[in-house]
Amino acid sequence: MRDLARRAAFAVVAIPTATAIILYGGLPFVAVLMLIAGFGAWEYYRLAEATGIRPLAGIGIACAVLMPVIVHTNAIGVTAVPFAAGALAFIAIFTVALWTRLGQRPLAAVSATIFGALYTGGLLSFAYLIRYHRFVIDAKAGTALLGLPLVLTWATDTGGYIFGRAFGKKKLMEAVSPGKTIVGAFGGVGLATAAAFAYIAYVLRPLAHLTLTPAAVIVFGVVVSFAGQVGDLAESMIKREAGVKDSSNLIPGHGGFLDRFDSTLFIMPVAYVLLTEFARTVL
Repeated sequence: MRDLARRAAFAVVAIPTATAIILYGGLPFVAVLMLIAGFGAWEYYRLAEATGIRPLAGIGIACAVLMPVIVHTNAIGVTAVPFAAGALAFIAIFTVALWTRLGQRPLAAVSATIFGALYTGGLLSFAYLIRYHRFVIDAKAGTALLGLPLVLTWATDTGGYIFGRAFGKKKLMEAVSPGKTIVGAFGGVGLATAAAFAYIAYVLRPLAHLTLTPAAVIVFGVVVSFAGQVGDLAESMIKREAGVKDSSNLIPGHGGFLDRFDSTLFIMPVAYVLLTEFARTVL
């Protein structure tokens, strides 16, 4: 109950604050993405170190933090920045690894460093691409569009918890996440799909003048929910190898940033691709 109270108190503050920042957009929104990416990368590299790998944490965190900035600069027309920044980061990672990790698994260090930056800052940057999608006509529309995958993340977690606790017996992947059940997984998909229908009808259509066909809504709800659950299990697998329960204790009642955003990281690129394919303007 104490943990639930902390979660509720955090949500009361976080949800309206996040909504206001997304609505305002621009550099404040980029700054929040940088913050989440930075702390998420820090947590990931700590987990990697617990497995015996020595990633280049400082460079990796810097790369993760800069990825939302690179996406932003590309969006405002500075198109050479992504390619130049990526090339320089790649060269820097290999150079430092060869200099400091000789005899200490340099390839593992490089791989973990690059993966950590892409896993956190890279995947999260798709939130910016959704907020400023070509379908977006104003700030309200961008906020409503980004709200769709965020709501489905919550619906998947809620459906999985409710149905899993009430009816779940057979475990989904007990070796990775003992609390997950097959019934809970289907419950998360079902609630996410229902939430997609409701959100598109009552939020996305009136605020963003966007909609999806009924068939597309079903595909969107199922695929996005599945991606979120894979993201959750992926982070659980990383924590299991590192031998820890939470990625950190930075967020009250939620553990760490990766614990809170593990599903979101996988959902954002999937949602961006599906929205690009299926969203239609309503006149």
